[in-house]
Amino acid sequence: MEVRKFKKKPVIIEAIHFIDNKPETIARIGKFMGGCCTSDSMEGFFIQIDTLEGTMKAGIGDWIIKGVNGEFYPCKDEIFKKTYEEV
Repeated sequence: MEVRKFKKKPVIIEAIHFIDNKPETIARIGKFMGGCCTSDSMEGFFIQIDTLEGTMKAGIGDWIIKGVNGEFYPCKDEIFKKTYEEV
């Protein structure tokens, strides 16, 4: 078996930037996701997202991505900027 190289297929996704915890921002994210669960803890304010890999947290500054099958998952800003460009 040999190591081979692959590139991502060009797929357009929808995403929303979790920029702050203002009520209007949380409402927009909730509308995008069809509802969301927020929490404020010692780790800071975050949104819980049920993903295929389990429950994950999106913190302020993260992006919430809607995948090709309608699933949601968080992505750190620096990774998002390296992976996606606006269309």
